[in-house]
Amino acid sequence: MTAPTPRLAVRALILHENRLLLVNAWPGGVSDLWCAPGGGVERGSSLPDNLAREVHEETGLSVAIGAPCLVNEFHDPGRPFHQVDIYFRCTITGGRLDADWRDPDGGVTERRFFTRDEMTAIRYKPDSLPRAAWGSGVIYDPLEPLVR
Repeated sequence: MTAPTPRLAVRALILHENRLLLVNAWPGGVSDLWCAPGGGVERGSSLPDNLAREVHEETGLSVAIGAPCLVNEFHDPGRPFHQVDIYFRCTITGGRLDADWRDPDGGVTERRFFTRDEMTAIRYKPDSLPRAAWGSGVIYDPLEPLVR
């Protein structure tokens, strides 16, 4: 049996007032892990179009998509799961975070901006997230294990 091909996803690095927007995509508070907003790519739609859709679904914000800044891949060693995330720098063009906003898919239950210092007190993935968000250039973050 052949292993499935890696899943492709896009994520947004949104710095606003020197704070990074992160989401908790674990319904029911199952995990305290935070990540950048985004999600799986739909066939026939460009990476930026997919990302704009995902960011709006998860946060209610409209964004301008900038340049890619991080490629991260992770896998679950216990099962045939491998995902490649492409992170883009984004800026907010409309909307605001609203506690009443609901992700239509029900995945994201919380969204919040964090300073770089505040990130030292939370769990997030990938490990290179602060370096990518507050740095410059493009980072390749090789295969790391999936964390729940």
